[in-house]
Amino acid sequence: MNTFAQLKCAYRISFLKTQILRKLSMSLACRVNSQHTKEPLTLTTQEEGIRTICLNDPRKRNALSLAMLQSLHNDLINDQGKLRVIIIKANGNVFSAGHDLKELTREKGIDYHEKVFSTCTNVMNLIQDLPVPVIAQVDGLATAAGCQLVATCDIAVATEKSQFATPGVNVGLFCTTPGVAVGRSVPRKIAMEMLLTGYPISAREALLYGLVSKVVPDDQVEAEVVISFKTMKLAKRICETSKEVTALGKKAFYSQISLERKRAYRFAEQIMVTNLTLDDGNEGIKAFIQKRKPEWKQD
Repeated sequence: MNTFAQLKCAYRISFLKTQILRKLSMSLACRVNSQHTKEPLTLTTQEEGIRTICLNDPRKRNALSLAMLQSLHNDLINDQGKLRVIIIKANGNVFSAGHDLKELTREKGIDYHEKVFSTCTNVMNLIQDLPVPVIAQVDGLATAAGCQLVATCDIAVATEKSQFATPGVNVGLFCTTPGVAVGRSVPRKIAMEMLLTGYPISAREALLYGLVSKVVPDDQVEAEVVISFKTMKLAKRICETSKEVTALGKKAFYSQISLERKRAYRFAEQIMVTNLTLDDGNEGIKAFIQKRKPEWKQD
């Protein structure tokens, strides 16, 4: 094994050990805190431009209650400076079981129901309107609005044991709003099968259909740690690119995706021209021609 390979291997082992220790520490802290105080519905950290938001209500299968959605919304828009990437993950064996059905009873009333769904829609729109990429890190079941959340994120990484479903039809509440995101992520007939039957699809099927972008095999030691490693690797790669170019590109992608093909190309042409007027657009091309690493404009 050459020196570079040895260093790479040592770094990977060190990273995995650190993640395991961090997870054990967080788990212990959660047990202690739960005995004394009510835990927040989401936990947020930010380091080197990467913000991690953790859904933190495992006893309710990380249900997207109104309070959870409001907490997630606040974490997404909170300005901590130099933000480049957001990762959304979850504590427990379920990524999210979707809306809290106890909030959707007739007794709650139409006004409350409208508030729940409008808040959820605001969160989903915000994720795709943000100028920074959002990555879903899924380790477990994601159903209904939880599946919608995964489909909404720009990138999704999942463990092989993860499953995805839109089973609302089974409880008499068709997953119409989740269908907006899922129907834009997977082929129409797959989306309709999921919506009409409620049957879950596996992580491998989700990868095949385009609902997720990477799957971590369960046979890898500490799969939960490995998925953190792979997700962070993607996030750090994005941090190496230009922030203003990434923001322009993400906004343009979601703007053109619903346009008729010829209109989409005309729109995209103008975005390419605009891209070249950016300082980082000019710097990147100069750096390529001069065979050097580009120096992107700082935040």
